[in-house]
Amino acid sequence: MNILENYYKKVIKHDLLNKFFYNRIEDIPELKKIVLNFGCKSFDIRNLAVSLLSLELITGQKGVLTKSKRANILLKIRKGNPVGCMVVLKKNKMYTFTFKLLIDVFPNLRDFRGIPVAKKLNMTSLSFTLTDLISFKELEKQFYLFSNLPPLNVTFVTNARSKKELLYLLNSLKLPLIS
Repeated sequence: MNILENYYKKVIKHDLLNKFFYNRIEDIPELKKIVLNFGCKSFDIRNLAVSLLSLELITGQKGVLTKSKRANILLKIRKGNPVGCMVVLKKNKMYTFTFKLLIDVFPNLRDFRGIPVAKKLNMTSLSFTLTDLISFKELEKQFYLFSNLPPLNVTFVTNARSKKELLYLLNSLKLPLIS
């Protein structure tokens, strides 16, 4: 069991029970999954391969290529062409990645004050973008290969019912949020 998972089960769950009212134990908000996504601007197979490899190094899980659903003439994209890659983290790998973000990545980012929280925040998820990916130790060793990666979109998906519950849960997990 991961440190953050243990902290959630022992401390955060009880804090949520004391702060909010729930009829059933299943209603208590928890982190369901984390979605990591690269949307490549250039659709060269070399760039897609590098971004897929970097996702595998960061998460330890094989990524999936995402394909375009419809054609776009302005961007010169055909239907069914690969346009990015993504990984969905659940259970233990999700907490391991969150711990890695908190301990290794966020302190090493340049000019990082916190994750900005939008006023039109979705009730079940929080999304943010990481542009400086060399702060991951796995990518640091092969700097020349991963120097021109596109920004990484990270989405934390929960089963919270309100914005207050979502922000309380993410603050309890020690994510640096800026309102």
